[in-house]
Amino acid sequence: MGLLPTRWNAIVVILALTTMVGCQGFSSAKPNSQGAPQNPLPGALSAAPASLSFGNVQIGTTQTESATLSNTGGTTITLTQAVVTGAGFTTTGLNLPLTLTAGQSAMFSVVFAPQATGSVSGNLALSNDGSNTPLNIVLSGTGVAAGGVAANPTSFSFGNVQTGTSQTQTETLKNTGGENLTISQASVSGGGFSYTGLTLPFSLAPNQSTTFGVVFAPTIAGSSTGLLSLTVSGSSTTVDMALSGSGVAPATLTASPASLTFTGVQTGKTESQTESVQNTGGMSATISQGSVAGTGFSISGLSTPITLAPGQSTSFSVSFAPASPGTFNGSVAIASNASDSNLNITLSGSATGPTQGQLSVTPTTINVGNVTVGSTGNQSGALSATGSSVTVTSVSLGGSEFSINGLSFPVTIAAGQSVNFSVTFMPQASGLASITASFVSNASNSPTSATLTGTGVAAPVHSVNLSWTGSNSPEVVGYNIYRRTGTSGSFTQINSVLDATTAYTDTSVANGQTYFYETTAVNSSNEESSPSSAVQAVIPPS
Repeated sequence: MGLLPTRWNAIVVILALTTMVGCQGFSSAKPNSQGAPQNPLPGALSAAPASLSFGNVQIGTTQTESATLSNTGGTTITLTQAVVTGAGFTTTGLNLPLTLTAGQSAMFSVVFAPQATGSVSGNLALSNDGSNTPLNIVLSGTGVAAGGVAANPTSFSFGNVQTGTSQTQTETLKNTGGENLTISQASVSGGGFSYTGLTLPFSLAPNQSTTFGVVFAPTIAGSSTGLLSLTVSGSSTTVDMALSGSGVAPATLTASPASLTFTGVQTGKTESQTESVQNTGGMSATISQGSVAGTGFSISGLSTPITLAPGQSTSFSVSFAPASPGTFNGSVAIASNASDSNLNITLSGSATGPTQGQLSVTPTTINVGNVTVGSTGNQSGALSATGSSVTVTSVSLGGSEFSINGLSFPVTIAAGQSVNFSVTFMPQASGLASITASFVSNASNSPTSATLTGTGVAAPVHSVNLSWTGSNSPEVVGYNIYRRTGTSGSFTQINSVLDATTAYTDTSVANGQTYFYETTAVNSSNEESSPSSAVQAVIPPS
């Protein structure tokens, strides 16, 4: 009986403990509106912001965006894993595993470091033991190239620019990068160089362009070099453009000679002189017009417009053709874009009345010399005009053995000029011949005469004189002579009787022929030796 109560008490205690635990659990519940108990909400993970956009980020740099993770549930949650996708995205400040009690928050960062240009999409997946796992945070960003300035052109050559004037060329700047950039400063070196239309500082968006002017305004002659440098914010180097140009003196026209004078020009006649205009300046000059003033004056050979480079010249003719006697003045005006835009050349001229020219024959006696009868000989002569031009219309000859050649009538000879002619003499008989040639013209001394002479001589009679070395034999009593005409054929004896001497004259030769001769020795028995070597004789044609 004593043991049973002890066991009962132990059981009771156990039940009591069990009951207490059960009662403790029920005592923590709160009644709902109907009086029933409510369980706490499970843990839930949320992010603020729910997505991250990095916008444009320059390649080679990074951009960081912050986010907050919160436990919006009623129980504790634990983050166990964070998975990032998308090129260039990483997380920082997120140490896992991370436990958040109900209502607790934690901050971390996402970094975007693009490696190439272009849009990039990504995602951050946060695994946890809460009600929403994984929690996804959408990531986005764009990689862009660094801002860069492209200059077009990269250098300027202005060439020759007249001092006191200016020349402007256009420069284009373009942002070839992916970010805005700012041109903060511009500097120019070199005499005469400047820029215009560039207000600093100014910004260029990606692919945006701007233009401005680069100016060269030399004040002195000579070459000049310089540099235009642009400072770009954020860049350690400048954008440099080389500049070059030459200041040159303005175009200047000079006339040579500076004036023209025409003296004693006969009315009805024309006298011309050459005028030259040279560009003595440093720039090209364009002659737009040439005009002449003054009675009787004119110009020719000047085709306008004409451009003269430095040092270049052009020539033209100025003529004076007076219609009446007297003194006349005029000028030539050369219009151009040179510094002396109206160049004047002074003209003057004097005119006389008409005068009658004089004709002369040179020489006054034209001797043709000795001419073989039946052949011809020639001698030259000349007709000259003085005082005024002379027109020769004909010539008359006092005999048929002479003729005048080389003149085509009528022939006009200018004052101070001459024309040549030829006298041909063909004698019909031996002896001296002489006639008068009379030239008819409009000269005051017309007709003008000259004496033509020549001597006819008889045609020569040719013969061939032969001689040879005689034989030493005492039996030889004489010699025979043989002849052949031309280079072929047989020899024929030409002596009729035996020639006792060692010489012979052949008088029966013809002009223009070639002969060959041989001789033989003859003894008292009338026996002949072998012929000698042949010798040649050429007879002139006349």
